[in-house]
Amino acid sequence: MDDTGSPTLEQVAALAGVSRATVSRVVNGSPKVLPETVALVERAIGQLGYVPNRAARALVTRRTDSVAIVVPEPDSRVFSDPFFAGMLRGVSRTLAPTSSQLVLLLEPAEGDDQRLLRYLRGGHVDGAIIISHHGRDNVLQELAQLPLPIVFSARPLGVDVPVASVDVDNVAGARTAVEHLLSLGRRKLGTVAGPIDMTAGLDRLTGYQNAVAEAGLPEAVAFGDFTADGGEQAALELLDKHPDLDGIFVANDLMATAVLRVLSERGRRVPADVAVVGFDDSVMATTTTPKLTTVRQPVERLGARLAEILLAKIGGADLTSPEVYGTELIIRDSA
Repeated sequence: MDDTGSPTLEQVAALAGVSRATVSRVVNGSPKVLPETVALVERAIGQLGYVPNRAARALVTRRTDSVAIVVPEPDSRVFSDPFFAGMLRGVSRTLAPTSSQLVLLLEPAEGDDQRLLRYLRGGHVDGAIIISHHGRDNVLQELAQLPLPIVFSARPLGVDVPVASVDVDNVAGARTAVEHLLSLGRRKLGTVAGPIDMTAGLDRLTGYQNAVAEAGLPEAVAFGDFTADGGEQAALELLDKHPDLDGIFVANDLMATAVLRVLSERGRRVPADVAVVGFDDSVMATTTTPKLTTVRQPVERLGARLAEILLAKIGGADLTSPEVYGTELIIRDSA
């Protein structure tokens, strides 16, 4: 026993009948140990209740068994938007069978991007997943070039080096939403778009624009920020400028809940007067009145895949290609 009364590496070695170095190799996951020897050491570890010293192990393996999820958003948004909860569930589910722990890094203080970069460069984590990044984030190019396994939740805008990323086809998803509104006979179509310094905001706006252009219809656009408050302000602006709209595509469900509320306050019935389609198929889509027609993206699956790719990169895989998943229109009562 050591000074704390805990079993030592030497005791494990003695019980297993092997050298201390062999036990160290087994604990650190070395492939250079015979399976029967691994079994002996693991049996001894179990009998003694030996717990490896993580700090010492990190010195040998150069691994921390920690991965970062970097979300350059204020905590008020992260903890109110179901999108982030779904992403975290997917990541956590994939990491659960491994020894890796999650470190959540939210929006850095104003002008303090370098602190984030210093942390990631400092050997505190084995890799990082970057979620909900903005093109205005000057740190993106530097993140993409870190000597650290990195994967992005969407293609990072303004980055000119190959990076691994996972996303859905936002352009096609938005087009599907608008085509559904057109199929209902709606011809005065507007959109509450997301911020265009984000891939999702830009691509969903592009899908809307392509669909209305092909239908020979004019655009009606107001910009939100993917929050309920931002959606409300954008809805008010959109309806003030275009009071005769009969269909609205909203770039995410959270903003769509605000759009439904504004329409109700203005005496516009949904869907009789105005049909509304959201994007995400989050849990709130079934709690609105009326229930929200929306474009489903497999958020938990995206989170799980981000974690799978990161673990592969930590293990040495050279992955720098984007992966893009399809979406599905879920028809409910709002359109």
